[in-house]
Amino acid sequence: MKTGEHRPLLLPPLLEAIDAWRADATAPRVEALRMAVGDLAAALGVRVGAIRVAAPPLPELAVEVDAGDDVNEFPLRLPGDADPVGFARIGGDEERASELARALELGLMAARDRARAERSAAQLSALDQAVRGIGGVLDTDRVLQLIADRVRDLVRAQYAAIGIVDADGAIERFITSGISDEARERIGDLPHGRGLLGLIIRENRTYRVRDIATHPERYGFPPRHPEMHSFLGMPINARGEVVGRLYLTNKLEAKEFSEEDQALVEMFALHAGIAIENARLHDQVRRLAIVDERDRISRDLHDSAIQAIYAQTLALDDVPELIADDPTEAERRVDDAIDGLHAVIRDIRNFIFGLRPVLLETGTLREGLEHLATELHRSGGVEVSVASSAPDEVLADLPIEVVAELLSVTREALSNTARHASASHANVELSVEDDGWLRLELADDGRGFAAGHASARGHHGLNNMRARTEGLGGRFSIDASRGGGTRIIISVPRRQKPRNGDAA
Repeated sequence: MKTGEHRPLLLPPLLEAIDAWRADATAPRVEALRMAVGDLAAALGVRVGAIRVAAPPLPELAVEVDAGDDVNEFPLRLPGDADPVGFARIGGDEERASELARALELGLMAARDRARAERSAAQLSALDQAVRGIGGVLDTDRVLQLIADRVRDLVRAQYAAIGIVDADGAIERFITSGISDEARERIGDLPHGRGLLGLIIRENRTYRVRDIATHPERYGFPPRHPEMHSFLGMPINARGEVVGRLYLTNKLEAKEFSEEDQALVEMFALHAGIAIENARLHDQVRRLAIVDERDRISRDLHDSAIQAIYAQTLALDDVPELIADDPTEAERRVDDAIDGLHAVIRDIRNFIFGLRPVLLETGTLREGLEHLATELHRSGGVEVSVASSAPDEVLADLPIEVVAELLSVTREALSNTARHASASHANVELSVEDDGWLRLELADDGRGFAAGHASARGHHGLNNMRARTEGLGGRFSIDASRGGGTRIIISVPRRQKPRNGDAA
């Protein structure tokens, strides 16, 4: 068998040896690669002195195959690279030496393509994990820290930071990753946004620098600042606005950040911007919810607890005279007031925690209205008549929030009657309108009021009643004139539309 006939048989072992070295560049794999090169060289009748390769993401290779000085240096070139990725020193017939060099290039090209594919898959998996890690976090401070931590791991950087600037472009928050709390304390104040940090703030574009120590825009570091060289920085955008700047320094296991690193971080930055915006919106919603809750408690206290307390003060007004004239009646009123104040205390607790008021425990809406009528008569002397043409099954089926709001409106209206109307009688009537809505009408024979009186400073009752009615999707109207009494008409749907997230 001629020597050349061994070549097809010896090329696959060389390719396999190169790929095995790519996956695990340990000494045994390097030795297996050296032997495969030697076998192919022997089959070709040439000698190999040394091979040197630097073609990331492949590991670097430096191997001596055979000794010998009578060799030529053949550059190893791969598609897409302007410069050689290494060389092989080969002695013997030049054509066969060139054939061996081409075999090495073929093996290196296949190995690098596979390494790049595996690295891309690993990076996409890491990107997916990083995005998942920040996507569900709704606390702004926590999501900023997670972004810095995740992106540092994503591209194997020693340090990462996120800068948040104010309206004047000055850094007001600087979240770091990879630097201990003690090291940050030693560094001192926040960066001022000079040098490359300021350049990214002003220009809002990506910068990738091999060594910031030699960059013309460098400004320098304060004393006790960690040494930094390779740099990658870019803005984080959300809805067309910059919400932060991302900075990475000191690429591990390489002298600089690659184009692939930049593309990966830019993809991550898109998701980071959405995460930051979501967290900020959640913070706003939470603050608005606090305001709404304060308004609810204020309204409930005004419409229920304060009115109930006022009713008790009316009942106790003439107790000093009754002690002498009718001790039994005075004692009854004091006992009733004590019971009423205990109920108010329970109501306040229930309103604060969003529970149903004690009044609802009396039964249906009609029974609650009758309870209010009795309470007003005892405390203020106003006779209140309650009538209902609404079927019992309709009242029994009303949602609890409808009952609670209508009782609060009624209590406010009857309290106004007792305090301001100088009325002797009031009517409360329940009915069902032709469109199926529930109608509540409250009327008194008092002195009424002028149109501007309802908006007088400090009088929130009518506004609260209107807000409660409209909150149920209902209609609120009032008919009052000086000396002509007051009539309030409230119409609400009997069933409430489900809120977002509730079952239909």
